Amino acid sequence: MAILGNIIKGVIELKDTFTSEVIHEEAQEQVLKELLETAKSTQFGKFYDFESILETSNLQQSFAKHVPYFDYNKINKKWWHKYHEGESNITWPGKPSYFALSSGTTGKTSKRIPVTDAMIDAIRNAGIKQVFALKNFDLPADFFEKEIMMLGSSTDLEENNDHLEGEISGISASNIPSWFRGYYKPGEEISQIEDWDERVQRIAERAKDWDIGALSGIPSWIELMLQKVINYHNLNNIHEIWPNLQVYTSGGVAFGPYEKSFNALLGKPITVIDTYLASEGYIATQVRPETDAMQLNTDNGIYFEFVPFKPEYINEDGSLTDEAPALTLDQVELNQDYVLIISTVSGAWRYLIGDTIEFTNIERAEIKITGRTKFFLNTVGSQLSVNKMDAAMRELEEQFDTTIPEYTICAKRGDDDEFYHYWYLGSDVKGVDNSTIAEALDESLKSANKNYKVARSKALKGVKVKVIAPERFHDWSEWNKKKGGQVKMERVMGEEKFADWEAFIKES
Repeated sequence: MAILGNIIKGVIELKDTFTSEVIHEEAQEQVLKELLETAKSTQFGKFYDFESILETSNLQQSFAKHVPYFDYNKINKKWWHKYHEGESNITWPGKPSYFALSSGTTGKTSKRIPVTDAMIDAIRNAGIKQVFALKNFDLPADFFEKEIMMLGSSTDLEENNDHLEGEISGISASNIPSWFRGYYKPGEEISQIEDWDERVQRIAERAKDWDIGALSGIPSWIELMLQKVINYHNLNNIHEIWPNLQVYTSGGVAFGPYEKSFNALLGKPITVIDTYLASEGYIATQVRPETDAMQLNTDNGIYFEFVPFKPEYINEDGSLTDEAPALTLDQVELNQDYVLIISTVSGAWRYLIGDTIEFTNIERAEIKITGRTKFFLNTVGSQLSVNKMDAAMRELEEQFDTTIPEYTICAKRGDDDEFYHYWYLGSDVKGVDNSTIAEALDESLKSANKNYKVARSKALKGVKVKVIAPERFHDWSEWNKKKGGQVKMERVMGEEKFADWEAFIKES
């Protein structure tokens, strides 16, 4: 009998009995008030007169009126750079203990995003919320006695003056509660290994020593780790070595593109739970099995605003126009793409995180990630978002009986001076030529997106496809020194980056 597991499961169920349902709109008003109160004496709070905002009758409206939008470049240039010059009380009281290094999927150099002690607490609380939500997934008691494999970036953080730096997954893992360390794998020693391939090799070597019940990490890198373990031990699937594996918490990107290739590594079905942890905070987590949508963490250190994702509100570089309207949680609608704006206990204010989302249930504050503002392909009016591209990939997988876990696209002029969409698909499809796949992809996008169909009848001349091995995308990440951790593949590239990509594929 799983005595400990039954105790833990009982505690989880008992806590829920005594926990009242969060009223998300009210929680958001309270979070904003606490953020403004805490930061009113900072340089940022004084500059934008948080004291006066707090005295207004409509706090949310006044906040939106007085504080402009910021993306990383803007807030770093005006405010965050001061932390690195020895100043304190800039956008949040004191100095951040950590800076999360994030080059995201578009930047060439690492961004340094403040991570305060208050944010560490908020991330930990969101993680506890996720654990308590497991009661909704009808897991057996013995699951709560199994170990959890968390594959992120290295926990060996770099000291830089008076703070530590690393990716957010490494920062989070280095701050796990002491009671959880017995469950946490691959353990502190292996997690500190900087080289990703060496770390995964050590995981493969130790795999037989662990009874893994859950996995956590970005799908592409989890897949590579599982494949390494399978190959090292000459297995047919991962359940031959981890028979009690029952849960995978996915994060960073949508799981859909990886579902087919991921399931091929399993011996039996497992429960997949989506999470949304970014360098700027723990945004949302899936809390019930009836949907794969995630619930915003509305009562935990982050205030959310939502800008309708329309071309007239988006600048060429992916930033927002000054006139773009911001909606609060009580103003949003279902099935509408929104640019996500956050203000946080790390001192990010009206911050463009770069993701687009849609609501699937407003009362529950449940969302899905639909893409990236910089990955919105609107050349010659095609209006393709990442979710539409992902859906097209799923259709191709079914049509050609293959997997397409990775892809990238660029819109540019061809030799005839006409515009084309150039696609690279990561797939092991056999016996189908590129032109056949291009035609199928084109038809799929036409039927799913009227704007794309119009563009194809006018300025968008055609679609060109090249199929390459999925591993080439991983090689690209390694070549860019972005292998493992929070790194995600660029779904849409600008012409300059795409030229580098094509040169890499051709030469290597």
